[in-house]
Amino acid sequence: MPLERITFTPHPVWGKTRAELTALVRGPDPVTGKPMMKEVSDAFTVPLSAEESQTGAQNVSAGPLVYGPDTLDNLQEFFRDNGMTDYLPIIIPTEEKVEAMLRGTSHNPDEVLRKPIQGVGYQSAQWGYTVRQVAVNAVMAGCRPEYFPVVLAMASTGPLGLFGSTTSSSTSIVINGPIRDKLNMNYGLGALSPFAQSNATIGRSWTLMGKNLTPGGIPGDTYQGGQGNNLDYNNVVIAEDEKNSPWTPFHVQMGFKPEESVVSVFGGPDIRQGHGAKGAGVAENAMFDEQISYMFRSMVGAGALVVCDPLVAQRLVEQGYDTKEKLSDWLWKNTLRTAKEYRESFLAYVHYYPLALQGREPYATWYKVPEDTLIPWFPKASNINFVVCGGQANAFFQVANMNHGRSASIDKWM
Repeated sequence: MPLERITFTPHPVWGKTRAELTALVRGPDPVTGKPMMKEVSDAFTVPLSAEESQTGAQNVSAGPLVYGPDTLDNLQEFFRDNGMTDYLPIIIPTEEKVEAMLRGTSHNPDEVLRKPIQGVGYQSAQWGYTVRQVAVNAVMAGCRPEYFPVVLAMASTGPLGLFGSTTSSSTSIVINGPIRDKLNMNYGLGALSPFAQSNATIGRSWTLMGKNLTPGGIPGDTYQGGQGNNLDYNNVVIAEDEKNSPWTPFHVQMGFKPEESVVSVFGGPDIRQGHGAKGAGVAENAMFDEQISYMFRSMVGAGALVVCDPLVAQRLVEQGYDTKEKLSDWLWKNTLRTAKEYRESFLAYVHYYPLALQGREPYATWYKVPEDTLIPWFPKASNINFVVCGGQANAFFQVANMNHGRSASIDKWM
């Protein structure tokens, strides 16, 4: 809808009083300088122009087979200057390279993974895209054809990278199953660092798809992240170390079979590191009461992804947490805040209060109890998830301020 009538709201709006928000609404549109409410009224009441009245669909090209510039350096500049890269050098998606990538799947290149839809929230619209268009971005990211089923599975999960909120959220991608070893993914020493082509380029493809296969990724237009997020360069790709983990793999928790290969997508603002404060082991009070509780209290979302080194997981099993579910339940019951703190939290008024008005639990109850009532930090224990990776060089863990979105089969796309 290229001629959609849009009114822009001054930012930030978080943490404002009702009076302050009213003043913003009664003030000018920061883009046009015109009175905001008059713009809204006019948008609804002024008759459409002849151009606005035209019907039909506009085809948006996500397609990258570009001809024209005469050298590789000029092609790099062409892609960069037209907003199709992450501003790092790309692999030029020649026809030959795209065809080679397509041989990594049995699916038809013209198969549509997503049809164009009108959405809600931050994703105001979704473009459609095909297997071939995904292949182009996989080539640009530096993926090998054998990585392509993972990229397709990611693309099938729905909204792609580069979340448009002012909160500058990013993504974490968890990969389970035999595909990890088939692609030589790194889940040992330096698991979250740039030491494997598969980890690095699969994560990068998510960002490039977010720029080229969605309407996102245009700062000041469709991307409003206040400070941006360094994780957007290749996201946080985690291949779970199922061999050295004493717990059930994440994809099995989600209902998949152990022998299936699965990708799971998480979204949220950041990831931060913790460690055992009492020597190489992880003392229970140091890990739970001091660090994880502190980390949870600084989180703004409705879930957490805890990334444990195998040393941490094994120590927790020794302490009686022989399943992830037991650990999640303990943390859920023992990391608490008052109902007053909850109601005044970052997302409460915009996200949680409307759910409470609809009667959704536990939000409805949490808005009825006295202000000094202690309530869990997250709605459910299952909102706290665990994966295992790392080189067992130290008993460290990291906590991502990220919620689980969707999981998808990789095998389906082979």
